[in-house]
Amino acid sequence: MAVRTLLFSSVATIITTSAAYAADAVVVAEPEPVEYVRVCDAYGKGFFYLPGTETCLKVNGYLRVDVAGGDDPYTGGHIGGDDDTWYARTRAEIRFDARSETELGTLRSFADTRFQFTNGSDGGASLHQGYIELGGFQIGVNDVLFGSWLGYAGEAIIQDDVIQYGSDSLSSNQVSYTFKGGNGFSAIVAAEQGEEFNGYDYVIDDYMPHVLAGVKLQQGWGQIGAVVGYDSVQDDVGVKARLDVSLTDSISAWIMAGYQSDYDSDSFNTNQNRNWYGLWEGDWAGWGGFAVKVTEKATINGQAAYEEQGTWALALNVNYELVPGFIIRPEIDYTKFGGARKEQAESEFGDDDAIGGIVRFQRNF
Repeated sequence: MAVRTLLFSSVATIITTSAAYAADAVVVAEPEPVEYVRVCDAYGKGFFYLPGTETCLKVNGYLRVDVAGGDDPYTGGHIGGDDDTWYARTRAEIRFDARSETELGTLRSFADTRFQFTNGSDGGASLHQGYIELGGFQIGVNDVLFGSWLGYAGEAIIQDDVIQYGSDSLSSNQVSYTFKGGNGFSAIVAAEQGEEFNGYDYVIDDYMPHVLAGVKLQQGWGQIGAVVGYDSVQDDVGVKARLDVSLTDSISAWIMAGYQSDYDSDSFNTNQNRNWYGLWEGDWAGWGGFAVKVTEKATINGQAAYEEQGTWALALNVNYELVPGFIIRPEIDYTKFGGARKEQAESEFGDDDAIGGIVRFQRNF
């Protein structure tokens, strides 16, 4: 009997102890499911959903190296300044494009940042573009609409603004509204603040902004459009019209003309009374160009421009895509100066023309 009692007592003790240990056992939690990045194809290639949101983001840009030699096609002097007949510039550009759908349409925010290093000097960082879009409205800093609305003079020409038309060298705080029809027609109205450019202050000096309006029609054959701008500081007007034509699948051409009111013939020397919507020298100016795709990898681009004061600017290059995402673009530029630009080139550099070359290496991503 004593042995049986001892046996039952031992078994009870073991069961109790085991239960106690079981109560204190560590329970390993199952891993939570990983939320992988989802592709967002609503706005084209390269977008992905930010985890936990319905916002789509795209990050892209380029790394560019420019090496130039010879004369400066803008002034006739040495292209590197002083006695330097060459220069090198490296630029990194990173763009952030965030979009989501709302009851008022697509909400978009866009930022284009640049970092530049030229001839051994760090140019620092800059915000080239930064704006918000919703329901056709846009507010923020962007390229000057007088140049960008109809398209840049030479999309693939490196030095396309020797005769200035409002290139992407200029930016401005602005607010705009764009109407887009279903047949390729679009129209825009905008107000701009202006900026300091080439030593001249185009920024408005009171509550009245520079104002602009434009229309264009885009079809399979190309595009036609016009813009008109009012400089509220100078009380002057600038007008520009452009025609683009796709002649074949591999050949395209374009022509553009601009006119400004009350051009001051002394403005080049005095740097006064300059029109935000007429940056060329003279009452009028014209630009034209072409692109010919000669192979799957190579396209030849050319451009000619003339302003009323007598300056000609010519450019020719080859855009060669060595491998997908990496292009090499050698270009030759020639300028024959006229008017006040000729007088300056002859007095400061001894000649009335300039010839130079530039090679661009660019990796797009």
